[in-house]
Amino acid sequence: MTEQERLDLLCINTIRTLAMDAVQRANSGHPGTAMALAPVVYCLWQSFLRFDPEDPIWPNRDRFVLSAGHASMLLYAMLHLCGVKAVNPKYETLGTLSVTLEDIKRFRQLDSKCPGHPEYRWTSGVETTTGPLGQGVATSVGMAIAGLWQAAYFNRPGFDMFDYKVYALCGDGCMMEGVSAEAASLAGHLKLANLCWIYDNNHITIEGHTNWAFSEDVATRFLGYGWNVTRVGDANDLEMLARAFRTFHNTTDRPTLIIVDSHIAYGSPHKQDTSAAHGEPLGEEEVRLTKRTYGWPEDATFYIPDGVREHFRAGIGARGRALREAWMAKFNAYATQYPQLADHLYKMQHRQLPDGWDSNLPTFPPDAKGIAGRDASGQVLNVLAQNVPWLLGGSADLAPSTKTRLTFAGAGDFTADDRSGRNLHFGVREHAMAAILNGLSLSKVRPYGSGFLIFSDYSRPALRLSALMEIPVIYIFTHDSIGVGEDGPTHQPIEQLASLRAIPGFLTLRPADANEIVEAWRVIMQLRHQPAALVLSRQPLPVLDRTRYAPASGVARGAYVLADAPSGSPELLLLASGSEVSLCVAAYEQLVTEGVRARVVSMPSWELFEQQDQEYRDSVLPPAVTARVAVEQASAFGWYRYVGSSGGVVVMKTFGASAPLKELQRKFGFTPDHIVTVAREQLAKSRG
Repeated sequence: MTEQERLDLLCINTIRTLAMDAVQRANSGHPGTAMALAPVVYCLWQSFLRFDPEDPIWPNRDRFVLSAGHASMLLYAMLHLCGVKAVNPKYETLGTLSVTLEDIKRFRQLDSKCPGHPEYRWTSGVETTTGPLGQGVATSVGMAIAGLWQAAYFNRPGFDMFDYKVYALCGDGCMMEGVSAEAASLAGHLKLANLCWIYDNNHITIEGHTNWAFSEDVATRFLGYGWNVTRVGDANDLEMLARAFRTFHNTTDRPTLIIVDSHIAYGSPHKQDTSAAHGEPLGEEEVRLTKRTYGWPEDATFYIPDGVREHFRAGIGARGRALREAWMAKFNAYATQYPQLADHLYKMQHRQLPDGWDSNLPTFPPDAKGIAGRDASGQVLNVLAQNVPWLLGGSADLAPSTKTRLTFAGAGDFTADDRSGRNLHFGVREHAMAAILNGLSLSKVRPYGSGFLIFSDYSRPALRLSALMEIPVIYIFTHDSIGVGEDGPTHQPIEQLASLRAIPGFLTLRPADANEIVEAWRVIMQLRHQPAALVLSRQPLPVLDRTRYAPASGVARGAYVLADAPSGSPELLLLASGSEVSLCVAAYEQLVTEGVRARVVSMPSWELFEQQDQEYRDSVLPPAVTARVAVEQASAFGWYRYVGSSGGVVVMKTFGASAPLKELQRKFGFTPDHIVTVAREQLAKSRG
């Protein structure tokens, strides 16, 4: 064995034993995959990955995504051994280790930087939160698209500011999930040659051997998607692994899938193929036997031999530092020659907005006939996208309906032949679209994706992760109610608003008219660490007369007094969001003529309203006023916190029906007359 081979094996076994010891001490976790794939990740990081441990957010770094998030100790070991430094929320490198040995010793314990599955923003060097299988590989497609778009926008002759590659490590579970199929299909169609998935073909899942449920020919499947497919017959063969990575580098017309055959091997024969070894600690005796097999001190835990850290510093550390320093020098020259582009690059990377980003947003005059929410939003979006060049996105094959196509000169379409286009086409792939949006946002462009509100359910896992990661993805959901009409109950959302509002850290806005939509966009664009959903109508909404009613700027506070009792001392509150606000206004006008001191409160965003101080919330919803009615063409779930347990609600209590909108509104009680009736009942109750 040569000295190089000895060092390689020493480093690989260090990764393996750290994984074993961490899982054993935690008495929880998955040691098998981390141990089996240690040579794969070692080869990639030490010899190929363009990544500087001293600056893990360097813009042109290669991305490594551990889609098999249960093998998290594999990544934590690499972050520690390579000396990756921590970064704070202000994008400042702190000089301290992202993952200390103490963190590894406290794997899966409270406040450790080594949680059960990798978490973005919690552990520097983790490019995306993974765990739900398939999410990582799908997110990596967004990272690859972002890299190619950024190259098209920023690169100039002699200044290749973006040319990074994206690697995602996945297993059988990722391959079974439908989202990976959606994402792989799109990646092949777009010929994302900067994307490489590494598939751990070990035939093991939690229940046991994959032959229980999975027998397809993955290689043929990916060839059908338009990928280049290569194979490494033994995960321990560093030479074959290096050849496979070079093949990826030399493939310029399609993404690459590297199928790696791995085998989980431990010290005793009976552990060789058991699923238990994959999903639970090995046990003290098995750990000792395995360490003996490695020639390791059997009773030493969390042992890092001399020379291991130094070897990584001389490999990935030296290479990454040189690449990053060269890029920074190039950026300084670029800033001199292309100052506006350099300013855009800096602002994009720091999630800032260009000067004047909202200077020419439209205002809408009063109009009883009105404009559909989706149409007003489309107008605003096209202005914003011209002001913010890195705002880009598309829909799950519904742009003509969601009005999310960018139509100004030069917007273009992102295709396999043109990487500069800002209109993305996701096809009928709602789940993959949402995961790809996460990858785009993690790469610091500002992405939006759209679809019908009913299909937010198809996007749920990735949508939830955007909130968990605190990234400012924009979701545009149209066709927001039974206003879909003749399309019927399969397309009429009922419970979706409540379910979006239930996601921690997620901002839902359902504006009442075109001017509220402008203000909702103003709120959304200023978010830096929070995803948002803009929920819009298909049908026209009356544009309220803001000389008569309160200005739409109240949207920024989540809820505001739109129309008040003449005396300013209300005895009845009418609460609503979206299209139902105008119904409440009509009911208000009728009640006021009857001498009722009514107030209309527009509530486009519960989350923003809950962020306000108690004094403001009480000023909008005075606690002494108990006569309250909430109106929304959706489930009542959540409204009782605002109207009280005995408050009135005009809501959907069943699924919808197929009929013209006006007939549906009459059937389900969404008329001013019915709202007035419920309001009178609440007034009688409060007076009694």
